[in-house]
Amino acid sequence: MGQITPFLWFDTEAEEAAKFYVSVFPNSKITGVTHYGPNTPPHNPRPEGSVMTAEFELDGKPFVALNGGPEPKFNHAVSFVVACKDQAELDRYWEKLTAGGKEVACGWLTDRYGLSWQVVPEDIGKLAHSKAAMQAMMGMVKIDIAALRKAAGS
Repeated sequence: MGQITPFLWFDTEAEEAAKFYVSVFPNSKITGVTHYGPNTPPHNPRPEGSVMTAEFELDGKPFVALNGGPEPKFNHAVSFVVACKDQAELDRYWEKLTAGGKEVACGWLTDRYGLSWQVVPEDIGKLAHSKAAMQAMMGMVKIDIAALRKAAGS
């Protein structure tokens, strides 16, 4: 199977968003930027020379951001999960990703670009099997790992 690459549609913030995301995650980098040329499609009249795509890696995983126009908007139907080893890591990602965005619930947040993230403990799959832990999580916005593990009895 070929590699699967998330392709994120922005209005005009593709390069800005790519720079933001690589600043949040370790081992990340911008790998390329393309620009609109003189033959910009008529359905997307972008100025020649403006950024069309920003290719980047988050911890070695490829992503592409496109300046495609204002039509599509991100929503909660798609999110990215950040599995954290401890509360300090979870807190760091939460703080960075909610800056300019908003907290939602149960470890979910929306960043400044409207993209949804789930910032959770790396053992969330195991914890999700505990009814008490799931009930505790339903009352949380940012996840408290110790409280979830206590509720799960682990």
